[in-house]
Amino acid sequence: MTAVPQSHRDLLAAQFATLATVDPEGLPQLTEVWFLDDDGELKLSLNSSRAKTKNLRERPACALLILDVANPYRYLEVRGRARIEADYDYTFADKVGEKYGAVLRQHDRPGEKRVVVTIEPVKVNAVDMSS
Repeated sequence: MTAVPQSHRDLLAAQFATLATVDPEGLPQLTEVWFLDDDGELKLSLNSSRAKTKNLRERPACALLILDVANPYRYLEVRGRARIEADYDYTFADKVGEKYGAVLRQHDRPGEKRVVVTIEPVKVNAVDMSS
């Protein structure tokens, strides 16, 4: 597994990240997402009916960009493949909700489900152009 360098590990506590997926036409789709560094793995809680989740099921190649909002010349890009697992009982969604002070089930309509998306890194780019 490709690791995040110590110089950028603080960004794993950031509030938001940009998730890039590939849509059915081969074009990038970008979405701001909540995420967790969960025991060294980057994970997302996504609603199973959303386009980004469908994109990842069909084409698991993805990237997560975490910008240092205090210094936009510094960011972390994690390119990889998504592994998707069911979160029927909202165990992981509740964990994400703790970080953000939210109840994710309130964002889902009746009958919708949650999944845990783990980004398995292939390449990590830690960039700091501020110096």
